[in-house]
Amino acid sequence: MTFSIVARSDDGESWGVAVASKFLAVGSAVPAAAAGVGAIATQADANLAFKYLGLAHLDDGATAQVALDRLVEEDEGREHRQVGVVDSDGNAATWTGSECFAWAGGATGRSGERGGYAIQGNILTGPEVVEAMERAWIAAEDQPVERRLLAALAAGDDAGGDSRGRQSAALLVVRDGAGYGGHDDVAVDLRVDDHADPVTELARLVDLNELYLTASTPEEQVPVDDALMIELESLAKAEGKDSFHMWVGSENYEMRVDSGARPAWIDRRILEIIRGEDA
Repeated sequence: MTFSIVARSDDGESWGVAVASKFLAVGSAVPAAAAGVGAIATQADANLAFKYLGLAHLDDGATAQVALDRLVEEDEGREHRQVGVVDSDGNAATWTGSECFAWAGGATGRSGERGGYAIQGNILTGPEVVEAMERAWIAAEDQPVERRLLAALAAGDDAGGDSRGRQSAALLVVRDGAGYGGHDDVAVDLRVDDHADPVTELARLVDLNELYLTASTPEEQVPVDDALMIELESLAKAEGKDSFHMWVGSENYEMRVDSGARPAWIDRRILEIIRGEDA
């Protein structure tokens, strides 16, 4: 009922999981990752304990295959499980139990010297889903890992994906110190829990995540003069907000000023969005 990819970036700095399914809130069940340790996807008749046990095995120094072997050996329901694992060194392993519903299977490989991936799915339209995901992951080698994972997921979805249909998708990426304010390692943690086109919606959220939580480059910064501030306040009031700050919020990089103060600049992409020019 699910297809996923777990991977380490080619630069060896990030680990992530992308997953989609005809299942409510798949992101709450399948993915787990820890920076410097590895990433896991547990699915089919998922054993959610695999996430924490598997990461513990990896943290103890087990390779992806050894960690996976331990999980499978200790689980009486192993033939109903499907798991993908990538370790701290980019080694990858995948397991599909003999009782998983067809079509079910997976693939593993290396991308670059330090990257690695495991792709797996069950109740798929066919092996073409996994094959398309693998091709997309390899082809997107110049992209950031979150974009690369998303490309693989989208390719699997376009190839047929879950044979029962679409409902949810999720993306989890970890990297040392990449979290909000640098206080944790979660670079991306996005979920679409119930949607007619979840992978497309996930892609939209990835765009917003990059836009609002990544510092703008100088080329993307539009100075806010008196005229633009008047326009911004007018747009906010048209949306029923008391002020521009109440509308956009103060947590974006370009909005981090005291309430009521005029920001020095605004990201060009955000300006296009609030003006309705991004359609």
